[in-house]
Order: sequence, then structure tokens, then C-alpha cells
Amino acid sequence: MKTVHHRSAGGLVVRGSSILLISTQGGRRWQLPKGHIEEGETPEETAVREVREETGVTGRVVAPLPGVEYWFVEKGVHRVHKQVDYFLLTYVSGDTADFDSREVSGAEWFSWDEGISRLSFENERRVVQEARAIVQPDRQASGQTG
Repeated sequence: MKTVHHRSAGGLVVRGSSILLISTQGGRRWQLPKGHIEEGETPEETAVREVREETGVTGRVVAPLPGVEYWFVEKGVHRVHKQVDYFLLTYVSGDTADFDSREVSGAEWFSWDEGISRLSFENERRVVQEARAIVQPDRQASGQTG
């Protein structure tokens, strides 16, 4: 089976004490917005563009986050090796009511705890927990978790 390599970028938008997630598959899956890096685009530019397209919200990159890497088989035709660069973004403008219904089922703001618990993928939970350590460093220093 042929292997193809995909490179994407996405982000976690933080607004006050809330984080922004997207839902897919009719709301059965919650995840971070992301998409393919286009020709001539930096991963940071991709993250901002994909977040805006999928959520209706514009963010500004403030820090890199850990990336993720995984494999899957697409339509039984080829194996995909996917690498995703993630970034921490701060809210600039926009409304989740303007999410792209052709790409996602919805976009919603959650508290950190609820958002982390809603995420469908463990690797994205780790990314969001790392973002939380950046945004709320005192939380970890005081031993709070969750």
C-alpha cells in the first residue's frame, strides 16, 4: 500500500478563560481546527486561516504548541502519515455562528476543563494541556490539575 505524507497546521484559540473547539461528524467528535498547509504558506499562517475558516473566529498566534503525528488508511487506498503543527492563538475577533458548515458541524467555546474532557483524541488533549500550562502557569505550580 502506497504511503502519502500530509502536513497540516491548526490552533487553539483562547478568549479569557475559554477555549475554542470544533465538532465534526454531526457533533460526535470534538477536536482542534486544522487543515493542509498551502503552497507558500507558513504553518502559522495556515493555523490562523484554518481557525478562521472552520470557526468564524480570527486569532493571533502567540506561541507554538507541540505537534502531533499519526498514521491512518484512507479509503483503503493508501496509508497516510500526517504531521500537524499546532499554535496557541489569542482571540482577536469573530463569532462562532460564522463557522463553515461545509467543513465542520459546529464551533463552541468551553471552559478549559470541559474542553479538555470533550476532546476526542488523546494527542490533542496533550496539546491543549500544554497550552494551559503556558496560559495558566500558576495553576501547575500550585499543583492543580484537570
